Amino acid sequence: MEVIVLGTGAADGWPSPFCECLSCADMRQHRRVRTPTAALIDGAILIDAGPAVPSAVARAGRSLRDVHHVLVTHAHPDHLDPALLLWLDWNPTPHTLHVWGPPAVVRACRDWIGPRTPVELHEVSPGDVLALPTPGGTYGASVIAARHQGCTPDEVAAEAVLYDVACPTGGRLLYATDTGLIDDVESLRDAAYDVILVEETFGDHLDHGTGHLDMSTLPVMLDRLTHVGARTDSSQVVAVHLGHHNPPEALLRDRLAVMGVRLVDDGAVLGAPRRELILGGARSGKSREAERRARNYAAVTYIATAADRPGDAEWAARVEAHRVRRPAHWRTVEGPDRVISTLRDAPAGSAVLVDCLTLWLTGVLDAASPAWDDEVALDVGAQAATKDLIDAICAAQASVFLVSNEVGMGVVPATRAGRLFADLLGRVHQEVAGACDSVTLMVAGRGLEIGERRG
Repeated sequence: MEVIVLGTGAADGWPSPFCECLSCADMRQHRRVRTPTAALIDGAILIDAGPAVPSAVARAGRSLRDVHHVLVTHAHPDHLDPALLLWLDWNPTPHTLHVWGPPAVVRACRDWIGPRTPVELHEVSPGDVLALPTPGGTYGASVIAARHQGCTPDEVAAEAVLYDVACPTGGRLLYATDTGLIDDVESLRDAAYDVILVEETFGDHLDHGTGHLDMSTLPVMLDRLTHVGARTDSSQVVAVHLGHHNPPEALLRDRLAVMGVRLVDDGAVLGAPRRELILGGARSGKSREAERRARNYAAVTYIATAADRPGDAEWAARVEAHRVRRPAHWRTVEGPDRVISTLRDAPAGSAVLVDCLTLWLTGVLDAASPAWDDEVALDVGAQAATKDLIDAICAAQASVFLVSNEVGMGVVPATRAGRLFADLLGRVHQEVAGACDSVTLMVAGRGLEIGERRG
């Protein structure tokens, strides 16, 4: 199951457009934006369809052409913009698009269906079990009652729902956004969700008087899910429907991590582990970019591949600067000889950040020929180590972020050893890139995505 979290924000997004609170100011200072929450499953199932969805899909490099079913939680405008059906009328799909939601959703959509719009509308109620056929198989979806802001219990049952979605090839998602505590979790017993999108709207603002979750009620929700086996150690739990009553992102990320909850960016891809290679020159921003991506994961193992350099004060200062900017809850493993074992042992749902392959290869070559004077031994050692590295990357259950220096774009090294190292590192980059989902070249703090994965 691939889940693209198209948006992670509350109704007014984060920052809120008319607000200048500390939290919103921090978001603007860092040019950060979270749009209303929505998710795309395997390109075939869209959950919630607010006005930000079309642009969010485009930013993710996707389209809605292959979507067969839209599951809408309720008719509030951040979760449903029926104008989407007008855009569909302008570019009809060859298949019927099925829109599922409570009665208010169906009512809101009817006037937007044009003469060429291939749409069928379906009313749902809590307790319904849906069969959602797609070319990739039939998904199952259970409809769960939400505790929604401003609704009486009877209105909630009729107008606001959550979804439990099961993928035909494996994988299960709980979409629990824009809701308070789920009182009846018995129907979720032993669900063992792979992904849980759970709302956390109000942060430390505890007297909001709404049905939303905050930092005091979110742990209660998680405990209930854990108690019935809906949340397990392998569940990826992601906070969504985030509003500006939360503390600034850096602080929120660390506080959520203590609960085992991830804070991810809009457009984050969940499900299968990611493998990403990030290249760049000195001070290009490659390490910071890798760290930014790894912060999307609650559990991170940082592999510092540098060997000790006793007596080198400048090097020690560089290492310390890297250490202090990493979150305190990240686990650090040091030394080039621990990369393979750490990749193999990292648990699913976590991330491993290797910084960097340049120093890892240096350690490999030091072991193969300490004086770097036996080219055959160096070549054989580099090939064998690279094969082991790629095998570990491909076998890893965790997402893997690999940082390395792009040394082949400057002047030709003046020494024989320098030229040999540049050749070997270039070969490592090519072979590792073939095992990665993406390759990014960092220049002046900005990233350029390099091509598509082959094969």
